[in-house]
Amino acid sequence: MARTWIVPVATALVLLMLPLGLSPYMQETVVKIAIYAVFALSLELLVGVTGLVSLGHAAFLGIGAYVTVLASGDSGGSIAKVAPLAVLAAATYALFVGALSLRTKGVYFIMVTLAFAQMAYFVFHDTKLAGGSDGLFLYAKPTLGALNLDDKQHLYYAVIGTLIATYALLALLMRSRFGHALAGIRVNEQRMRAAGFKTYGYKLAAFVIAGALAGLAGFLLAVKDGAVNPELLSWHESGAVLLMLILGGIGSLRGAVIGAIAFTLLKELFQLESLLGPLASHWQMTLGFTIISFVALLPKGLIGLRARLAGASNG
Repeated sequence: MARTWIVPVATALVLLMLPLGLSPYMQETVVKIAIYAVFALSLELLVGVTGLVSLGHAAFLGIGAYVTVLASGDSGGSIAKVAPLAVLAAATYALFVGALSLRTKGVYFIMVTLAFAQMAYFVFHDTKLAGGSDGLFLYAKPTLGALNLDDKQHLYYAVIGTLIATYALLALLMRSRFGHALAGIRVNEQRMRAAGFKTYGYKLAAFVIAGALAGLAGFLLAVKDGAVNPELLSWHESGAVLLMLILGGIGSLRGAVIGAIAFTLLKELFQLESLLGPLASHWQMTLGFTIISFVALLPKGLIGLRARLAGASNG
């Protein structure tokens, strides 16, 4: 038990001390990675723990982001009010989507979640309240006492603290009776039902928790960027976070974080004209080939690289 916590705790300590030696650009990159790590962890609860592959998870990210901007208004508001509203809005929509989509399975579940996400996308895209295709700007960021998210240092520690809390929450949840039940559902849902577990309720609870955490990531993303647009709810964002899990390794919280780090850094790297020249304008193609190569060489994701190297050395 102690060994499993050594790496996460050491990583958390390093992250808390990083601003001492980081440039403003690198600090902003770490913040971006940490926000997407929270987003990836929220989907890991569905895909890796429960075995529910969703292609509409970005809807909850976008809803959390939009509610953040709308609730902040011109004055910014209080974090104690805005953040819970963003999480609650995402969780409420997750409850609605999950209550209907969880009555389906397999590819039908994937398509239904995608359909609900696209429905939410067009609601925000086509309404004046949400700013249409141009989105909305966050003119004043929410505050809480001495905590001012307009300050880069405050934002950094708020985001890193949220990532640490999210990781710890999911780690504890996976070790609980609830987490073991979700793992059992992933392995054999019929056997769990035969054992007396109401699997629908467990899956719906996991879906709502995942949606709430995605809404929390949306709150942080809106505060970081100072603007939101309908693309946050698009299937591209849902596909990107799913790729993070595949890249890092499905079935592991560490894999979700590693995948978010790798995906974000690769995306930034392949857009550098100073490094790739004209090829930088085609970064999606380069990123796609790279991810395909990783998946082909490391089917268990980057989290399985250590075991593979150990097996190769023993062989």
